[in-house]
Amino acid sequence: MTEQTRSGGIDPNSVRKVVNVQAPQEVAWRVFTDAMGTWWPLEVFKIGQAVAVDAVIEPRVGGRWYERGNDGSTCDWGSVLLWEPHSRLVLSWDITADWQYDASLKTELEVGFIADGANATRVELEHRRLDRYGARRDEMRTIFDSTGDWGRLLESFARTAAA
Repeated sequence: MTEQTRSGGIDPNSVRKVVNVQAPQEVAWRVFTDAMGTWWPLEVFKIGQAVAVDAVIEPRVGGRWYERGNDGSTCDWGSVLLWEPHSRLVLSWDITADWQYDASLKTELEVGFIADGANATRVELEHRRLDRYGARRDEMRTIFDSTGDWGRLLESFARTAAA
């Protein structure tokens, strides 16, 4: 994926990132969906009050996407909108610009896993519907694109999947 829209301009309501993972498609999928807590920087990127110890995606449409605290508490991040092992995943990202869960926000994170030979996978991520942040859209787009950066998160994921 690129930052370009079909008309050649940048889509202000979307952030796109790509990473090449040195792991087969099935492994990349499994590390992303079943082992998110091993690569997601929970000490920094969390919204709950407790110390976060895991990030969980329930493996089905309608499943929860959440962080688990060291006290057993959970804090929702979104839900599973599409579950197509080992090729495509769509999650709602329901974290507001104030870093609070809001089930009505419904921005979307689509992640595609494309086999690139037997032992590599191209992972394409798009965070879209950023217009749902209203007046804070540009602020959130900057965070997702460069400050908080989905790209850096994907690099962490790629290192873990390749190990």
